[in-house]
Amino acid sequence: MKNTLKVERAKKNLTQADLAKLIMVSRQTIHAIESGKYVPSTVLALKIAHIFETTIEEVFELEESDWSK
Repeated sequence: MKNTLKVERAKKNLTQADLAKLIMVSRQTIHAIESGKYVPSTVLALKIAHIFETTIEEVFELEESDWSK
């Protein structure tokens, strides 16, 4: 799954640690999501979208390979 988390953070001038604190996860979780190593839960994705005042679809996008898993 692709995401624009790093871009959205930059728009709000947030570090990984800042975002992690806002949504109550570790900075390592944010790093793992950004690098595509971790797919967030629905609740976590909703929290992230809320922080950026946007929809989940604006932050996260399925890739073709996600359909074959």
